[in-house]
Amino acid sequence: MDVIKSVQGYLNKMIQDVSGMKVLLLDGETTPIISMVVTQSQLLAREIFLIDRVDNRQKEKMKHLKCITFVRPTPESIQALVEELRDPCYGEYYLYFSNSLKKSAIERLAEVDEYEVVREVQEYYADFLAVNPDLFSLGLAPPAYSLYFENGTSWETKTFQRSTEGLVAILLALKKKPLIRYAKSSVLAKKLATEVMYQIQQEGPLFDFRRPDTAPILLILDRRQDPVTPLLSQWTYQALVHELLGITNGRVSLGDSPDRRPEMKEIVLNIEQDPFYKKCVFMNMGDLGGQIKEYVDEYQNKHKSSMNVESIADMKRFIDEYPEFKKLSGNVTKHVSLVSELSRLIERNSLLEVSELEQSLAVQENHSQDVKTLQKLIERPNVPVELKVRLVMLYALRYEKAANSMSGLLVEMLKKQGASEDQVLVASSIIQYAGSDQRQDDIFSNTDVFARTKQVFKGLKGIENVYTQHTPYLVETIESVIKGKTKEGAYPFVDGGTRDKPQDIIVFIVGGATYAEAREVSKINASNPGIRIVLGGTTIHNSSR
Repeated sequence: MDVIKSVQGYLNKMIQDVSGMKVLLLDGETTPIISMVVTQSQLLAREIFLIDRVDNRQKEKMKHLKCITFVRPTPESIQALVEELRDPCYGEYYLYFSNSLKKSAIERLAEVDEYEVVREVQEYYADFLAVNPDLFSLGLAPPAYSLYFENGTSWETKTFQRSTEGLVAILLALKKKPLIRYAKSSVLAKKLATEVMYQIQQEGPLFDFRRPDTAPILLILDRRQDPVTPLLSQWTYQALVHELLGITNGRVSLGDSPDRRPEMKEIVLNIEQDPFYKKCVFMNMGDLGGQIKEYVDEYQNKHKSSMNVESIADMKRFIDEYPEFKKLSGNVTKHVSLVSELSRLIERNSLLEVSELEQSLAVQENHSQDVKTLQKLIERPNVPVELKVRLVMLYALRYEKAANSMSGLLVEMLKKQGASEDQVLVASSIIQYAGSDQRQDDIFSNTDVFARTKQVFKGLKGIENVYTQHTPYLVETIESVIKGKTKEGAYPFVDGGTRDKPQDIIVFIVGGATYAEAREVSKINASNPGIRIVLGGTTIHNSSR
């Protein structure tokens, strides 16, 4: 179950099925899907000489080229294809769609193909963003996609439809016909689970895969079950970059960095194409510094050796190694720039002190000390207001039921420190969104004495440092599914059921997953041979989002 290889597999089929010189036409949604799994140079090496948008009407006519189109079957993309086929720019067309195509759309395309240039029409279900081998996103975030309608009690129609299509696509891409479970407390999770099951039944033949020994599980959760994890500062490479700079479709902007070089305005982070990033993606900031030093030393050693060109054979070897040498040079600069900018932001935002209090609020109950520390940080001018808002949100969640809760006073302090109306509203409404009444599980272990004791002992074991004490609640949920101990009352099946321990589990979080949870899923996969877990979400959160 590797979502990157699944998308690459579909892309390989498209390219291999069409011989000769080719052009690739994409739309706004398939462009990031493809760019996250393959580079332009890799496409060029496979005879794709031009990549363009299907809705670009200024294309030059090149009848000697064959055209591969890969688009989502949206009304806009179908219309763009209709206009393309009315006046074709290329000699032959191979139409590939990232999801199920309606019969009416096929008929419309057939009617407009007067020049008979269309050679093939296929559905290839790469309708999601493959981020890591075991992490995918549907990229559904405001303002284009609002999750909720009417105070969070029901789906926004467009987002619901896209989420359903994306989940069906991931199942088809991974060739899984799962049993579906959902968080009982979530109206949104239940509706999505029911609709996905309905679509599986409607698309019967497409899901006619070989039956495994144990049925795969699709587990649909709700972000509101764990609002804490996205609000915490993260200290592993991928998660920290997303928290402080933001990763959008595998790209990071360094536009605001004061020391960046002109060519470093935007950086690409890709596990498949960057061995250093792949090695360090889940490393914490401390270990990452050591790896960066080794990486720079390796570059310097190669740099010295490449200067020793004394013979024709040496020169030939240097020329052969030069592309790799040049790539290493650019990559070293990229990661040094990125880590340098992360360090600057950590220091500027007093993030170490903020994170220490965040972790305290997340994993232990110490009201008097937490309030004192929080009030001091709110009054500190060098701590950004958004971090103060975040701390107040975490405090409100932790001490929601405490008789001596000071949430109201802390919100008033935020106002005095210059928090905007929106920021004050966010700090005040976190309980309405994800308070204990909205969650079916006790993520703070506040009510169950035995759970609290277990939490204390778990907290004493294996903590790397004070900044990484918190473990996402998702870990406990997944472990119970692996052991076959998940209570059906809390996570019912849509249809049928099983007591078998599953081998393949797809977890989808309505409202968004996090890179912190992705790291935990990767660790579970690595330490449990025979168990394969893939995590996905409507989006991938950082605390700002």
